[in-house]
Amino acid sequence: MIIDNLFDQVLVEPVKQGADHLFIVSGYATATMTSHHIETIKKNLRKQVHISLIVGMCPYDGLSLSNHKAFQQLASADYSSNFECSYIVQPPPVHSKSYAWFRGKTPVCGFVGSANYTQNAFSNNQREMLVHDDPIRGFAYFQSLVSDTIYCTHHEVENYVEVYRDTYYARRKKERLEREGLQLITSRRPDLQGLPGIRISLLDKKGGLPQRSGLNWGQRPEYRRDPNQAYIKLSSIVYKTDFFPPIAVRFTILTDDNKVLVCTRAQQNGKAIESPSNNSLIGEYFRYRLGVPSGNSVRKQDLINYGRSDVDFYKIDEETYFMDFSVSASGG
Repeated sequence: MIIDNLFDQVLVEPVKQGADHLFIVSGYATATMTSHHIETIKKNLRKQVHISLIVGMCPYDGLSLSNHKAFQQLASADYSSNFECSYIVQPPPVHSKSYAWFRGKTPVCGFVGSANYTQNAFSNNQREMLVHDDPIRGFAYFQSLVSDTIYCTHHEVENYVEVYRDTYYARRKKERLEREGLQLITSRRPDLQGLPGIRISLLDKKGGLPQRSGLNWGQRPEYRRDPNQAYIKLSSIVYKTDFFPPIAVRFTILTDDNKVLVCTRAQQNGKAIESPSNNSLIGEYFRYRLGVPSGNSVRKQDLINYGRSDVDFYKIDEETYFMDFSVSASGG
Protein backbone atom coordinates (compact mmCIF):
# COMPACT_ATOMS: atom_id res chain seq x y z
CA MET A 1 0.00 0.00 0.00
CA ILE A 2 1.31 3.44 -0.96
CA ILE A 3 0.23 6.30 1.31
CA ASP A 4 3.21 8.69 1.12
CA ASN A 5 4.73 10.57 -1.82
CA LEU A 6 1.97 9.40 -4.15
CA PHE A 7 2.90 11.82 -6.89
CA ASP A 8 6.51 10.64 -7.11
CA GLN A 9 5.85 6.94 -6.61
CA VAL A 10 2.84 6.60 -8.90
CA LEU A 11 3.23 9.35 -11.50
CA VAL A 12 7.00 9.89 -11.82
CA GLU A 13 8.96 6.77 -10.82
CA PRO A 14 7.43 4.57 -13.57
CA VAL A 15 8.89 6.95 -16.16
CA LYS A 16 12.33 6.29 -14.71
CA GLN A 17 11.63 2.61 -15.37
CA GLY A 18 11.02 3.35 -19.02
CA ALA A 19 7.24 3.86 -19.04
CA ASP A 20 6.02 6.38 -21.60
CA HIS A 21 2.21 5.97 -21.78
CA LEU A 22 -0.22 6.26 -18.87
CA PHE A 23 -3.84 5.13 -19.12
CA ILE A 24 -5.97 6.75 -16.41
CA VAL A 25 -9.54 6.17 -15.29
CA SER A 26 -10.46 8.70 -12.62
CA GLY A 27 -13.82 9.70 -11.18
CA TYR A 28 -12.67 13.29 -11.00
CA ALA A 29 -9.70 14.98 -12.66
CA THR A 30 -8.37 18.47 -13.29
CA ALA A 31 -6.56 20.02 -16.20
CA THR A 32 -4.14 21.70 -13.81
CA MET A 33 -3.06 18.29 -12.57
CA THR A 34 -2.42 17.18 -16.14
CA SER A 35 -0.27 20.21 -16.87
CA HIS A 36 1.61 19.87 -13.59
CA HIS A 37 2.27 16.18 -14.24
CA ILE A 38 3.50 16.56 -17.82
CA GLU A 39 5.66 19.58 -17.04
CA THR A 40 7.22 17.94 -13.97
CA ILE A 41 8.34 14.96 -16.04
CA LYS A 42 9.57 17.19 -18.83
CA LYS A 43 11.54 19.42 -16.47
CA ASN A 44 12.94 16.85 -14.02
CA LEU A 45 13.40 13.82 -16.27
CA ARG A 46 13.64 15.54 -19.66
CA LYS A 47 11.21 13.02 -21.09
CA GLN A 48 7.88 13.09 -22.86
CA VAL A 49 4.97 10.91 -21.81
CA HIS A 50 1.59 10.26 -23.38
CA ILE A 51 -1.45 10.44 -21.10
CA SER A 52 -4.84 8.99 -22.00
CA LEU A 53 -7.46 10.07 -19.47
CA ILE A 54 -11.08 9.04 -18.91
CA VAL A 55 -13.04 11.24 -16.50
CA GLY A 56 -15.72 9.07 -14.94
CA MET A 57 -18.25 11.05 -12.89
CA CYS A 58 -19.55 13.27 -15.69
CA PRO A 59 -23.01 11.61 -15.92
CA TYR A 60 -23.54 12.40 -12.24
CA ASP A 61 -21.82 15.75 -11.69
CA GLY A 62 -21.26 17.15 -15.16
CA LEU A 63 -18.19 19.35 -15.57
CA SER A 64 -17.25 22.85 -14.61
CA LEU A 65 -16.88 25.15 -17.60
CA SER A 66 -13.41 26.11 -16.47
CA ASN A 67 -12.09 22.56 -16.25
CA HIS A 68 -13.77 21.57 -19.51
CA LYS A 69 -12.24 24.49 -21.41
CA ALA A 70 -8.83 23.83 -19.89
CA PHE A 71 -8.98 20.14 -20.88
CA GLN A 72 -9.89 21.17 -24.42
CA GLN A 73 -6.96 23.55 -24.61
CA LEU A 74 -4.51 20.94 -23.34
CA ALA A 75 -5.78 18.30 -25.77
CA SER A 76 -6.05 20.54 -28.83
CA ALA A 77 -3.16 22.95 -28.36
CA ASP A 78 -0.79 22.79 -25.40
CA TYR A 79 -0.18 19.02 -25.40
CA SER A 80 -1.99 17.92 -28.54
CA SER A 81 0.61 15.26 -29.36
CA ASN A 82 0.73 13.60 -25.94
CA PHE A 83 -2.60 14.09 -24.17
CA GLU A 84 -6.11 12.91 -24.89
CA CYS A 85 -9.11 13.21 -22.62
CA SER A 86 -12.53 11.58 -22.77
CA TYR A 87 -15.64 11.91 -20.61
CA ILE A 88 -17.96 9.09 -19.57
CA VAL A 89 -21.38 9.96 -21.00
CA GLN A 90 -23.35 6.75 -20.45
CA PRO A 91 -24.67 5.96 -16.96
CA PRO A 92 -23.82 4.68 -14.49
CA PRO A 93 -20.96 7.07 -13.68
CA VAL A 94 -17.48 5.69 -12.99
CA HIS A 95 -15.95 6.46 -9.58
CA SER A 96 -12.88 4.23 -10.09
CA LYS A 97 -9.25 5.38 -9.95
CA SER A 98 -6.91 3.28 -12.04
CA TYR A 99 -3.42 4.05 -13.40
CA ALA A 100 -1.78 1.72 -15.93
CA TRP A 101 1.74 2.46 -17.20
CA PHE A 102 3.15 1.02 -20.44
CA ARG A 103 6.34 1.32 -22.46
CA GLY A 104 4.94 1.21 -25.95
CA LYS A 105 2.84 -1.96 -25.81
CA THR A 106 4.83 -3.46 -22.94
CA PRO A 107 3.19 -3.25 -19.50
CA VAL A 108 5.34 -1.66 -16.79
CA CYS A 109 3.22 -1.17 -13.65
CA GLY A 110 -0.25 -0.29 -12.48
CA PHE A 111 -2.05 1.16 -9.47
CA VAL A 112 -5.60 1.36 -8.12
CA GLY A 113 -6.99 3.06 -5.04
CA SER A 114 -8.67 6.20 -3.77
CA ALA A 115 -6.67 9.01 -5.39
CA ASN A 116 -8.37 10.99 -8.14
CA TYR A 117 -6.17 12.57 -10.80
CA THR A 118 -6.14 15.96 -9.06
CA GLN A 119 -3.46 18.01 -7.35
CA ASN A 120 -5.29 17.80 -4.04
CA ALA A 121 -5.37 14.01 -4.11
CA PHE A 122 -1.66 13.76 -4.95
CA SER A 123 -0.57 16.29 -2.33
CA ASN A 124 -0.52 16.39 1.45
CA ASN A 125 -3.91 18.11 1.56
CA GLN A 126 -5.81 14.80 1.59
CA ARG A 127 -5.14 11.26 2.83
CA GLU A 128 -5.21 8.87 -0.10
CA MET A 129 -3.90 5.40 -0.85
CA LEU A 130 -3.00 3.38 -3.92
CA VAL A 131 -1.87 -0.21 -4.29
CA HIS A 132 0.01 -1.98 -7.04
CA ASP A 133 -2.13 -3.65 -9.68
CA ASP A 134 -1.66 -5.50 -12.95
CA PRO A 135 -1.27 -2.85 -15.70
CA ILE A 136 -2.74 -5.26 -18.26
CA ARG A 137 -5.90 -5.47 -16.20
CA GLY A 138 -5.89 -1.69 -15.78
CA PHE A 139 -5.57 -1.18 -19.53
CA ALA A 140 -8.37 -3.71 -20.18
CA TYR A 141 -10.60 -1.79 -17.78
CA PHE A 142 -9.74 1.47 -19.57
CA GLN A 143 -10.59 -0.09 -22.93
CA SER A 144 -13.89 -1.47 -21.63
CA LEU A 145 -15.05 2.07 -20.92
CA VAL A 146 -14.02 3.71 -24.20
CA SER A 147 -17.32 2.97 -25.98
CA ASP A 148 -19.16 4.92 -23.26
CA THR A 149 -17.05 8.08 -23.67
CA ILE A 150 -16.76 11.14 -25.85
CA TYR A 151 -13.57 13.11 -26.49
CA CYS A 152 -13.41 16.44 -24.69
CA THR A 153 -12.66 18.09 -28.05
CA HIS A 154 -15.62 16.54 -29.89
CA HIS A 155 -17.73 19.25 -31.52
CA GLU A 156 -20.90 17.88 -29.90
CA VAL A 157 -19.46 17.14 -26.47
CA GLU A 158 -21.65 19.71 -24.71
CA ASN A 159 -24.75 17.92 -26.02
CA TYR A 160 -23.72 14.85 -24.03
CA VAL A 161 -22.15 16.32 -20.89
CA GLU A 162 -23.62 19.01 -18.68
CA VAL A 163 -21.10 21.85 -18.52
CA TYR A 164 -21.92 24.35 -15.82
CA ARG A 165 -20.51 27.61 -14.49
CA ASP A 166 -18.79 27.44 -11.11
CA THR A 167 -20.38 30.51 -9.59
CA TYR A 168 -20.52 29.57 -5.96
CA TYR A 169 -18.03 29.71 -3.11
CA ALA A 170 -18.47 29.17 0.62
CA ARG A 171 -19.53 32.31 2.48
CA ARG A 172 -17.30 31.48 5.44
CA LYS A 173 -14.30 31.39 3.07
CA LYS A 174 -15.03 34.97 2.01
CA GLU A 175 -15.42 36.05 5.61
CA ARG A 176 -12.10 34.49 6.58
CA LEU A 177 -10.29 36.17 3.70
CA GLU A 178 -11.68 39.50 4.84
CA ARG A 179 -10.52 38.82 8.40
CA GLU A 180 -7.04 38.16 7.01
CA GLY A 181 -7.00 41.69 5.62
CA LEU A 182 -8.04 41.27 2.00
CA GLN A 183 -10.28 43.96 0.58
CA LEU A 184 -12.71 41.93 -1.47
CA ILE A 185 -14.55 43.33 -4.47
CA THR A 186 -17.87 42.46 -6.05
CA SER A 187 -18.30 41.98 -9.77
CA ARG A 188 -21.11 43.53 -11.79
CA ARG A 189 -21.29 40.31 -13.78
CA PRO A 190 -24.18 38.12 -12.55
CA ASP A 191 -22.18 34.93 -13.08
CA LEU A 192 -19.40 36.13 -10.76
CA GLN A 193 -21.49 37.53 -7.95
CA GLY A 194 -20.97 35.67 -4.70
CA LEU A 195 -17.39 34.77 -5.53
CA PRO A 196 -14.55 36.32 -3.51
CA GLY A 197 -12.68 38.81 -5.69
CA ILE A 198 -9.60 40.98 -5.34
CA ARG A 199 -8.11 43.82 -7.39
CA ILE A 200 -4.38 43.76 -8.12
CA SER A 201 -2.51 46.80 -9.39
CA LEU A 202 -0.08 46.40 -12.25
CA LEU A 203 1.80 49.48 -11.03
CA ASP A 204 4.42 49.69 -8.29
CA LYS A 205 4.00 51.42 -4.92
CA LYS A 206 5.01 54.77 -6.42
CA GLY A 207 2.44 54.53 -9.18
CA GLY A 208 4.89 53.74 -11.96
CA LEU A 209 5.09 50.74 -14.25
CA PRO A 210 8.31 48.75 -13.65
CA GLN A 211 10.42 48.52 -16.79
CA ARG A 212 12.35 45.35 -15.88
CA SER A 213 9.83 43.38 -13.84
CA GLY A 214 6.11 42.64 -13.83
CA LEU A 215 4.74 43.05 -17.35
CA ASN A 216 8.28 43.97 -18.49
CA TRP A 217 10.13 41.09 -16.82
CA GLY A 218 11.62 40.01 -20.14
CA GLN A 219 12.95 43.46 -21.02
CA ARG A 220 16.50 42.47 -20.07
CA PRO A 221 18.45 42.06 -23.34
CA GLU A 222 21.68 41.38 -21.45
CA TYR A 223 20.17 38.06 -20.30
CA ARG A 224 18.86 37.21 -23.80
CA ARG A 225 15.37 36.66 -22.45
CA ASP A 226 12.22 36.53 -24.49
CA PRO A 227 11.11 40.18 -24.22
CA ASN A 228 7.50 39.08 -23.68
CA GLN A 229 8.26 37.33 -20.39
CA ALA A 230 6.04 38.71 -17.64
CA TYR A 231 4.39 38.02 -14.31
CA ILE A 232 1.69 39.59 -12.18
CA LYS A 233 3.09 40.81 -8.88
CA LEU A 234 1.12 40.14 -5.70
CA SER A 235 1.32 42.38 -2.67
CA SER A 236 2.21 40.85 0.68
CA ILE A 237 -1.34 41.26 1.94
CA VAL A 238 -2.42 38.93 -0.90
CA TYR A 239 0.34 36.32 -0.93
CA LYS A 240 0.15 35.87 2.86
CA THR A 241 -3.42 34.60 2.52
CA ASP A 242 -4.61 31.44 0.77
CA PHE A 243 -6.63 33.28 -1.88
CA PHE A 244 -4.27 31.75 -4.45
CA PRO A 245 -2.89 28.20 -4.19
CA PRO A 246 0.52 27.51 -2.59
CA ILE A 247 3.76 27.99 -4.51
CA ALA A 248 4.21 25.58 -7.45
CA VAL A 249 0.57 24.38 -7.43
CA ARG A 250 -0.93 24.98 -10.86
CA PHE A 251 -4.28 26.65 -11.32
CA THR A 252 -6.47 27.63 -14.24
CA ILE A 253 -7.27 31.26 -15.04
CA LEU A 254 -10.26 31.99 -17.26
CA THR A 255 -10.27 35.47 -18.77
CA ASP A 256 -13.06 37.85 -19.65
CA ASP A 257 -12.21 37.42 -23.35
CA ASN A 258 -12.53 33.62 -23.17
CA LYS A 259 -8.85 32.68 -22.97
CA VAL A 260 -7.40 30.07 -20.63
CA LEU A 261 -4.06 30.41 -18.82
CA VAL A 262 -2.48 27.73 -16.66
CA CYS A 263 -0.50 29.53 -13.98
CA THR A 264 1.33 29.07 -10.71
CA ARG A 265 2.79 31.20 -7.94
CA ALA A 266 6.55 31.55 -7.94
CA GLN A 267 9.48 33.67 -6.73
CA GLN A 268 10.18 34.67 -3.12
CA ASN A 269 7.12 34.17 -0.89
CA GLY A 270 5.10 33.31 -4.00
CA LYS A 271 4.80 36.98 -4.88
CA ALA A 272 4.42 36.40 -8.63
CA ILE A 273 1.80 34.74 -10.83
CA GLU A 274 3.62 33.12 -13.73
CA SER A 275 2.77 30.79 -16.61
CA PRO A 276 5.15 27.88 -15.91
CA SER A 277 5.07 26.17 -19.29
CA ASN A 278 6.14 29.41 -20.98
CA ASN A 279 6.91 32.61 -19.05
CA SER A 280 6.01 34.69 -22.09
CA LEU A 281 2.33 33.73 -22.20
CA ILE A 282 1.20 36.32 -19.67
CA GLY A 283 3.25 39.02 -21.36
CA GLU A 284 1.88 38.12 -24.76
CA TYR A 285 -1.66 38.15 -23.39
CA PHE A 286 -1.44 41.63 -21.85
CA ARG A 287 0.38 43.09 -24.86
CA TYR A 288 -2.42 41.83 -27.07
CA ARG A 289 -5.08 43.39 -24.82
CA LEU A 290 -3.19 46.68 -24.61
CA GLY A 291 -2.38 46.87 -28.32
CA VAL A 292 1.36 46.79 -27.65
CA PRO A 293 3.41 45.02 -30.35
CA SER A 294 4.87 41.68 -29.32
CA GLY A 295 8.29 42.10 -27.73
CA ASN A 296 7.88 45.80 -27.03
CA SER A 297 8.13 47.33 -23.58
CA VAL A 298 4.81 48.13 -21.91
CA ARG A 299 4.54 51.75 -20.74
CA LYS A 300 2.26 53.24 -18.12
CA GLN A 301 0.73 55.34 -20.90
CA ASP A 302 -0.37 52.09 -22.60
CA LEU A 303 -2.40 51.23 -19.51
CA ILE A 304 -3.83 54.76 -19.35
CA ASN A 305 -4.80 54.60 -23.02
CA TYR A 306 -6.43 51.21 -22.46
CA GLY A 307 -8.45 52.49 -19.53
CA ARG A 308 -7.18 50.66 -16.44
CA SER A 309 -3.97 49.77 -14.62
CA ASP A 310 -5.22 46.89 -12.47
CA VAL A 311 -6.77 43.48 -12.90
CA ASP A 312 -9.49 41.64 -10.98
CA PHE A 313 -9.37 38.00 -9.89
CA TYR A 314 -12.36 35.97 -8.72
CA LYS A 315 -11.88 32.63 -6.99
CA ILE A 316 -14.15 29.93 -8.40
CA ASP A 317 -12.56 27.02 -6.54
CA GLU A 318 -9.14 25.96 -5.24
CA GLU A 319 -7.76 25.46 -8.75
CA THR A 320 -9.85 27.83 -10.88
CA TYR A 321 -9.98 31.63 -11.17
CA PHE A 322 -11.61 34.22 -13.37
CA MET A 323 -9.47 37.19 -14.44
CA ASP A 324 -11.28 40.34 -15.54
CA PHE A 325 -9.20 42.94 -17.37
CA SER A 326 -12.13 44.51 -19.15
CA VAL A 327 -12.46 48.28 -19.03
CA SER A 328 -16.13 47.92 -18.05
CA ALA A 329 -15.02 46.26 -14.78
CA SER A 330 -12.56 48.99 -13.80
CA GLY A 331 -15.20 50.93 -11.95
CA GLY A 332 -15.62 48.10 -9.41
